[in-house]
Amino acid sequence: MLEIKNLFAGYGNIKIKNRSSAEAGISDVIRNISIKAGNGESLCILGPNGSGKSTLLRAIARIIDYRGKVFLDGCDAASFSRKNFAKKTALLSQTAQVFFPYTVYETVSMGRYAYLQGIFKNLSAEDEAIIEETLKKLDIINIKDSIIDELSGGQLQRVFLARTLAQTPDIILLDEPANHLDLKHQLELLEFLKKWVKENNKTLISVFHDLNLARQFGDTAVILNNGEITASGEIDEVLNCEALSAIYGINIRAYFLQALEKWK
Repeated sequence: MLEIKNLFAGYGNIKIKNRSSAEAGISDVIRNISIKAGNGESLCILGPNGSGKSTLLRAIARIIDYRGKVFLDGCDAASFSRKNFAKKTALLSQTAQVFFPYTVYETVSMGRYAYLQGIFKNLSAEDEAIIEETLKKLDIINIKDSIIDELSGGQLQRVFLARTLAQTPDIILLDEPANHLDLKHQLELLEFLKKWVKENNKTLISVFHDLNLARQFGDTAVILNNGEITASGEIDEVLNCEALSAIYGINIRAYFLQALEKWK
């Protein structure tokens, strides 16, 4: 279970009036966010560009400072060591990059770092089994010895996702998980994730721009607009709410129905 209470987070060194010294210099991107997501649940974070979706994930992942509370199974996330937090929560961001020419296997094995007893320790038999199984599930076992800077964008996305899953966290945070993938692999990947969450009783929180993918994939949804929650609830309820068209500036339902007509 993930629970977020009254979360504020942002960036920069902008001085804002009426802030304590601890809060000074932070320009809030998200404000007063409260969310719950249970085991076996896929929660979609939706909203227009600049609404704070990625900032929310980065705050939950403790990459940026925040005010408010994040609870993992009832425990304050701030009380976890970095290593123990990495066993509970993993983030795959949009901006995953290749810095070193590792192989696919070496890259995915980095997901097991939190479980090593020391920085120079070898992978255990359990670590290796988890890595192999993850490579198979994401259909990249056949390229495990390939150098990652030689891969296509779609292959690389699956490698980074495999690294995230190899971490075996209880909560996975994904920022545009279908990014760089063609339609076939988008659908396959999202079906795999949805099944994986249910079978393993995990919690998945994903940022989506594509509302169609979110509808197929999500159980629940939250819409952010200007850094605040505008709507939340079951996915169909949220995507049919009156606020949706106002947020995006177009009649969403009419747009999709019109697009479907062209396929007849």
